[in-house]
Amino acid sequence: MPAGIVLHVTGARPNFPKAAPVIRALDRHGVRQRLVHTGQHYDERMSEVFFRQLRLPEPDINLGVGSGSHASQTARVMTGLEELMVAERPALTVVYGDVNSALAAALVASKLDIPVAHVEAGLRSFDRSMPEEINRVVVDHVSDLLFATSPDAVSHLHHEGIAAERIHLVGNPMIDTLLANLDRFDVAGVRTALSLPERYVVATLHRPGNVDDAADVVDLVKAMHAVADQLPVILPLHPRGRQQLENAGLLSHRALRVVEPLGYLEFVSLVRGAVVVVTDSGGVQEETTMLGVPCLTLRPNTERPITITHGTNRLVTRSTLADAVASIVAAGRPARRQTPPLWDGAAGERIAEIIAKLLG
Repeated sequence: MPAGIVLHVTGARPNFPKAAPVIRALDRHGVRQRLVHTGQHYDERMSEVFFRQLRLPEPDINLGVGSGSHASQTARVMTGLEELMVAERPALTVVYGDVNSALAAALVASKLDIPVAHVEAGLRSFDRSMPEEINRVVVDHVSDLLFATSPDAVSHLHHEGIAAERIHLVGNPMIDTLLANLDRFDVAGVRTALSLPERYVVATLHRPGNVDDAADVVDLVKAMHAVADQLPVILPLHPRGRQQLENAGLLSHRALRVVEPLGYLEFVSLVRGAVVVVTDSGGVQEETTMLGVPCLTLRPNTERPITITHGTNRLVTRSTLADAVASIVAAGRPARRQTPPLWDGAAGERIAEIIAKLLG
């Protein structure tokens, strides 16, 4: 692989805590880098605040694609990136996670014969109704370097016939970011700022399987109200699905409060102090695993089973959610389980060493 620029492509808030430790580690290795923000998450609370708090460099390029359908959003990212990659000819394109921006970047780079590295490779829910699952599979199969966060992810890639020499178990760079910021998480401060009691529930809900269908939304609101009957609930609400949830009466319970999306430090501080977290997000399952906070994932499956076997995560349905919260409230916070392998704060450096070696 010729020496040259490494192009990082990010687009949504889950990407930024994964990219930050990789970019810093590559900088220590003297690797030239450029950072592209596609603008898939374009609200200041959804992206720019993460750059400031995680001390990421300002993006060299912001494509500003904004929201839209999966096809239109992916197409706009591909068009913008193709022009950039033809002009720049990076030595390597690094993509993160399973968002549309990762899919678009991987497709463009592979068609231009530019090597692709996928950070967070091999995760599988085996649920093709999830758009993210399609993105994960496609990105992995066009990537040249596959950086896996867990042993089960490595097994999935082997079973799909991907050559062993392309697969690297490196740990989880999102956990690098969490561990690097432990001293900056201010539970008391965020509780005071949001006027919260000492015991509360945090919820994050945005997946299509929960917020797209009207009947599902009604059931979800009933389930969340049953949780709020037990403890106050605070819900930093993603723009996706917000109107549907509010139309279904989400805010009619006096113990359930919706706030705008929070910055990284504020959100993880909020999670760290929670009695329990209710989520359909992937990254939150990982953060609660490391923080020892009980997590109830409101989905039929997870692409992160290690958060169940090594963490505090459980899968629940809308009908079982309230009882699951009640059992956690009664039992209290569990004893910490063993840490998943290589979730030790050094994943970014492992990734950087492999990339730097290949770049020569």
